Parts: sequence; structure tokens; C-alpha cells
Amino acid sequence: MAEEQLSIRSTKARDMAHRLAKKQRRTVSQIVELALEQYAKSTPQDPSPQIQKESAAAFWGRIAKMSRDDAGPDIDLEAIIDEHRKPHRPVEL
Repeated sequence: MAEEQLSIRSTKARDMAHRLAKKQRRTVSQIVELALEQYAKSTPQDPSPQIQKESAAAFWGRIAKMSRDDAGPDIDLEAIIDEHRKPHRPVEL
């Protein structure tokens, strides 16, 4: 029975995988497997402890308090979200 094939739809990712495969004399599948293994090692197994969940009521209460503290009715939700946004770490090949 034939092995399943991986379809890489991103042109950039496909080109990188083929370039690395040629450079390291490996198959594209091996390159993708190694990259995924490295990514799995660099990311936590259970992301839930890092994510602090807040109820909707608590969130809107905090937002309302912030707007009262600023003495203005306008709230910049995008700025509030950006304050707490954490970027994902990229895979190191």
C-alpha cells in the first residue's frame, strides 16, 4: 500500500522544504518531520497553564473600569488586545 503524501500548499514553505531537502540530501518528508519534531519540542505540551482565561463579565468590568479611569467614553479595544497579545515563537530549523 502506498504511503500517504503530504500536500504543501504554501509556495514559500514548499520551496524551503525542497531547498533544505536538496541541501541536506534528505527527502522532503524527512525535512518536514524534523521541522515538526523541533516545533513540538519548542512548544509546551499543555498550553492551558500559560493562558489565563477571564470570564466575559470580568473582562467587560475591567474595560468599563478602564474607561471610567480615563474619564472618557471611548475605548480602544484594539490597543487593549494588543497589550496582552503574545507572539508565537517560530520553528527553528
